[in-house]
Amino acid sequence: MAKTWKPVDEHGALSAADRKELPDSAYAFPGKRKEPLTDADHVRNAMARFNQTKGVTDAERDQAFENIKAAAAHYKIEMTERSWREFGS
Repeated sequence: MAKTWKPVDEHGALSAADRKELPDSAYAFPGKRKEPLTDADHVRNAMARFNQTKGVTDAERDQAFENIKAAAAHYKIEMTERSWREFGS
C-alpha cells in the first residue's frame, strides 16, 4: 500500500485540539487518525507502540508502516525493520 504521510510542522506534545486540527496525512493510520507523525519523538513513539495499536486491519498496518518509513526518513531516524511484522521482535 502506498504512503499517504506528508510532513506537518508540529513539535512537542499535542493537545486534543492540536490533534483534531492535523490533516489525516499527518497520521501513521490516516483512516483511524492514530499515531501522529509530527516530529521525531512521535515517529519513535509510533514505532515503539505499533504492535499495541488496536482496531486496525493488516492492510492499514501495511499503510501505516509505509507512512512511518517516510516520516522516519524525513526526520533522519534509522529504521532497520523491513516489515511492520518486525516491530517489537
